[in-house]
Amino acid sequence: MTINAKPPVESEINLAAEYARYSQLGILKRRVRLGWLGSLWQFLLVVNGWGKRAFDLIFACSLLIALFPLLILIAIWQLGSQRRALILDARIGRWGVPFQLLELNFDDNPTALARRLYIHRLPQLLNVIRGDMSLIGPRAARPGDLDLHQRALQKRSSVRPGIVSLWWLRKRANIDFTSELAVDLEYIDKQSVRGDVGIALRALPALLYGSGTATAPEHVDVLGVPMRNITMEEALEYILTAPSEPTPKQLCFVNTDCVNKAQSNAEYAACLRTADAVLADGIGIRIAGKILRQEIRQNVNGTDLFPLLCGRLETLDQGIYLLGAKPGIVEDVRDWVARNYPLAKISGVHHGYFTAEEEPEVLRQIKASGAQILLVAFGAPRQELWISQHLAGSGVSIAMGVGGLFDFYSGRIPRAPQWMRELSLEWIFRLMQEPSRMWKRYLVGNVVFLARVMWWVLSRRKTSSTAMEMGD
Repeated sequence: MTINAKPPVESEINLAAEYARYSQLGILKRRVRLGWLGSLWQFLLVVNGWGKRAFDLIFACSLLIALFPLLILIAIWQLGSQRRALILDARIGRWGVPFQLLELNFDDNPTALARRLYIHRLPQLLNVIRGDMSLIGPRAARPGDLDLHQRALQKRSSVRPGIVSLWWLRKRANIDFTSELAVDLEYIDKQSVRGDVGIALRALPALLYGSGTATAPEHVDVLGVPMRNITMEEALEYILTAPSEPTPKQLCFVNTDCVNKAQSNAEYAACLRTADAVLADGIGIRIAGKILRQEIRQNVNGTDLFPLLCGRLETLDQGIYLLGAKPGIVEDVRDWVARNYPLAKISGVHHGYFTAEEEPEVLRQIKASGAQILLVAFGAPRQELWISQHLAGSGVSIAMGVGGLFDFYSGRIPRAPQWMRELSLEWIFRLMQEPSRMWKRYLVGNVVFLARVMWWVLSRRKTSSTAMEMGD
């Protein structure tokens, strides 16, 4: 007689697997596996720490040797000036251990260029060799700046402070949109010798940037286009408080291409002059601000603002309406928001390829959606002119033109890597992506813009000189 064994059902297999997992042997196996993984992870951290320390020592010693003649000249000059050569500044190092930060005593005006080139910080290479600091790391904080009882600050203090920090780099590039602590923790989570080398290389051209935010005016004027000189945080606050205002607002992001178009398009120029807020966008406007001696505080652009805005809206009862781009793209942006900011409210979407006959229905849908914020992606100057014409009838509290933002967040066009943005080279990445469409805008348009700015400066100086001569 043949007996056929009954095959085990799926529930019995799962039960057997769970029993094997939580049996004494299973628990022992998991402990051994986790122990090996933990040991491997600790070993990799130690190796990475050794590599970072070796990189610091080699680089600091090599740089001190290369700059030894300069240091001798500085020492002779300091002796001739009969003042203390070094300044000792108390700082907090790794694990909260205090140390003395070394700096050259450059306090007078003749050494302003030296301070701008950070020559006064050369003695900090000795701090690196002593182990007080690293070449790359969070900013060296003063005693009392950090509450080491907070877990996030404890994590920040787990690495040596650096001469150069990722936060400093982003601040120089005007893209310091998040807190210093958040950037420091980002660096700690991703730190590697390769990453440190990348930050060090990016720091060299960043020396040419000037932060200037302490002396930046509240308003700047670039070729007749008035702009509010505000930070990303202030821009977010402006947008989110718009629903409490009695009249709807129009906000514009303006880059060099927009300013160029405003020089030949009187209607667009008038629209920018009458808009409620015009914000500086891009490295070109920043360079113009330097030429005009009107420092731009931050690169406030729609692409960086959008995820920050979605994050804020997760805790607010305000909705966004997305209008523009090709059919299908705007829906992909809506899906991106749903995945990354599930509590943010997208009140509605509509592509930008509608006819004049369909426009009243589009406006009706926007108004019926109850959205407070309208993002329009038609490209400049069409989007600004459209908003100016239809803002009052849209039912929203604030509307802004966002150009190609939807292409980025739909995934159709990748954005420049972070290191290129930190070097203000995103325009080169866009040129490489679409050379046939972007070459004239960047290679010709940027040159024309800077030439116009220089001519404007010279013309104003000439007018000022003539007025002074007539007064005499």
